[in-house]
Order: sequence, then structure tokens, then C-alpha cells
Amino acid sequence: MKVLAFNCSPKMDKGSTALILTPFLDGMREAGATVEIFYTRKLKIRPCSGEFNCWFKTPGKCAFDDDMAMLLPKIKEADVVVYSTPLYADGVSGPMKNLMDRQLPMGLPFLEFRDGRCRHPAPQGHKQGKLVLVSSCGLWEVDNFTPLVAHIEACSHNMLKDFSGALLRPHSPAMALLGADGVTFDDVFRAAREAGKQLITDGKMSVETLETVSRDLMPAEEFVDRLNQLVAAGLEAARKSNSNK
Repeated sequence: MKVLAFNCSPKMDKGSTALILTPFLDGMREAGATVEIFYTRKLKIRPCSGEFNCWFKTPGKCAFDDDMAMLLPKIKEADVVVYSTPLYADGVSGPMKNLMDRQLPMGLPFLEFRDGRCRHPAPQGHKQGKLVLVSSCGLWEVDNFTPLVAHIEACSHNMLKDFSGALLRPHSPAMALLGADGVTFDDVFRAAREAGKQLITDGKMSVETLETVSRDLMPAEEFVDRLNQLVAAGLEAARKSNSNK
């Protein structure tokens, strides 16, 4: 089984999102999947110009000659596509949005009614596959991801892919805050790894496993207080540095 993953965080493998993505992909590998990962920060993907050349002038081929020409065949052949992004302004990161928009050549300009909605049909030979979301955010509540999940789920329907669920890590800075105190989160990472295994072996991830990935890490009030103290200290350090220049 071919898995194609995109880490769309500007911090790449050093960010909070990667803390969940890495064991998730490891679990897939352990279950026998072939995993290939790309970092959008390293890719050259121009924003879509909206001229629809890929539909009318050169069907299936974008006017821009950049890394999407290499990625589109991989996306078409993947059994599982993993989108990984930090939560930005209730949605995906900018590079991930470019990645999503530039998949337009994979569709057709015609319209049809499917599942009660007006959508674009897929081209002949389309491979359905699965789509998974991995995301983290600095806000406390897990429902901060609701708009993002709705967006990715809608995109999966439009792309004729099976949306297989999301691994969500709210208040991710708590990992660094508590990690400084020697606290570990082995159960969270094990759950992310198990979710990867489940997706490959069972075709789905259990609710219990995903809930463990998203579990509360510390009391909400303590999280807010400690994070605010850290921010205040950072601002004060920056003020002193600027005053010494």
C-alpha cells in the first residue's frame, strides 16, 4: 500500500504537528505500507492563477512548471494521502492551500450531481484511496479544529476520496511546558502509531485511539497561566534586547 504524506508546517519535522505525524507514519510502515513524505517548505509550488489552462488549453497539465508536475502522479497513485498542517486562522497553512488548489488538473471541468451535491466528476481511471488529516494547534479546545476538519472532509468528497479521519492535537505547547518538568506523553505517541497501524490493517482508525491522541494534557487554567507567563517573559526579553541596541 502506497502512502503519500505532506508535512505543511513551516517548522517541518521540528514542529508540534510532526510529533504526531511521525509516529503515525511509523505505524503505517510497521503495518507494511510504503511511506513517502514531502515538506511543502522545501517544494516550489506557485499559487493557482485561476486561468483554467489545465482544463481547456492543456487538459491535465498546469501552465506552471514547478514541483506539482512531479507530485500529481504520486497523488494519483497513492492509496492513502496524509495532509499534515498546524491550524492557521481556523484553517490550513498557506503552502498546504497552494498544494490543494494546484490539484485542479486531476479533475474535469464538467459538472454532475453526486451524493446530493453539484460536483466535478473524476477522470477515467481515477483511484479513490483514502485521505487523512493530522493537525496541531495552540488553543485549548479540540473543537477549534472543527472548521479545518469540515474543509478537509469536503475536499475529500470533491476529490472522490474516503475521508478516514483526523489526528488532532490541541494545546500542543503543553507538551513543551510539561516536557520541561520531565513529563512524557508516551500514550499519545503510542496512540498515533496505533492509528497508523489500524488504518493500514483495518482500513479505519478507532474512536478510542483518536481520542487518546487528542486527550487533555493538563488543566486548562494551568495551561493558560503558564503559557501567558512564558509569553510575558519572551516579550520582556525582547524589550530588553531592543533597548540595548
